[in-house]
Amino acid sequence: MIPDPPQRFTLDGSDLLEAHLAEVCDQVHLGVSTVVPPAQLQAILLGGGYGRGEGGVLRSPLVAGDQPYNDLEFYVFTRGNALIAERRFRNALHRLGEQLSPKAGLDVEFKVLTFAKLRRSRPSMFDYDLILGHRWIAGHEGLLRGCDHHRDASRIPLHEATRLLMNRCTGLLFSAERLARPKFTEADADFVGRNLAKARLAFGDVYLAAHGQYHWSCLERHRRLTALVAPPVSIDSQPTETGGSPKAPPVLGPHALPLAHLLRLHALGVEFKLHPSRSDLPREALAAEHAGLSQLAHQLWLWLEHRRLGQSFPSASDYARSRLDKCPETSGIRNRLVNFRTFGFRMPMCSKGTHYPRERLLHSLPLLLWEFPGAPSNPDLRSRLSWELMARASDLPGWIAAYNRLWTRFN
Repeated sequence: MIPDPPQRFTLDGSDLLEAHLAEVCDQVHLGVSTVVPPAQLQAILLGGGYGRGEGGVLRSPLVAGDQPYNDLEFYVFTRGNALIAERRFRNALHRLGEQLSPKAGLDVEFKVLTFAKLRRSRPSMFDYDLILGHRWIAGHEGLLRGCDHHRDASRIPLHEATRLLMNRCTGLLFSAERLARPKFTEADADFVGRNLAKARLAFGDVYLAAHGQYHWSCLERHRRLTALVAPPVSIDSQPTETGGSPKAPPVLGPHALPLAHLLRLHALGVEFKLHPSRSDLPREALAAEHAGLSQLAHQLWLWLEHRRLGQSFPSASDYARSRLDKCPETSGIRNRLVNFRTFGFRMPMCSKGTHYPRERLLHSLPLLLWEFPGAPSNPDLRSRLSWELMARASDLPGWIAAYNRLWTRFN
């Protein structure tokens, strides 16, 4: 069943906040109309939490009234070739976002798309979220005809769950660098706290996606996760209402997960998403929480990749050193072109050249997050990182900077 377009930006934000967000949308409509000619502009959609009606409401004793928190993510649909349109309007829309962000009180971001490309594209978590949860700023629902393959969450491939986990673990990696700085500021505390909250939510979302039960609403995701990981009924307990067998526990594979803990963390993640707060915890408290979440992320990573790739990896190091193609859904011929465009002649014409560059992130991230802290001087580890990131560094911040350069292109 296709949900009705949400009439609110938030679940429980004040009327003033709702009116403010509506005004920003009006300004976006006007601004985009000055950038994209009317003959080429087809639609504008608001995605993200506010587009789904589940945007964050920040309440602070330091500021009167409800405040926005999440980014405003607008998708500008144009006629014609998608690549040409993206190149033509990207910079102007970026400047428009910079102009609107201060008054909006949060970042205003734009992405250029076409409905033709959306209809041709394979199912993904991004397209599912956009099509099932959005708000029309310009255009109408009829423009989404031909996109029904994006409406079925069970068709979201497993590599999308891996991509989500990779990005949230990247947040943990960037947080580790902040926690290690000589001076830990209020901005650092807020950055770390925000990324820890995103990880709490994402771990449960990844588990749901791996079982084909992802949903665009964070509230519905938590309901589904609760049903999925609920303790199995004892064999000695009463039969079910239908007289069938008790519900069997989820199949976990060789890397068992603490599902009750995963569920508790997800509840905290949902609460933060809907009612965020700025962290003022000391470095020590955030570091302790970061360590616990990183350990769980390690378990989840190995469990997911075993499920996705059909091969067990005893450790992050074994995973990173495995020659198994971590992006088998991509084309080897196209990957050679992408590698040449990215690395030039530094990329030798070997078997690695047929692997998509995101594999380098999937290899280097586990090494940096779970192996490097315990062996920062290990020459084999440094050699592996240098090969994966096509760079050299002397310390963790240097390696993270090299990782970030690649991550911004292939996340």
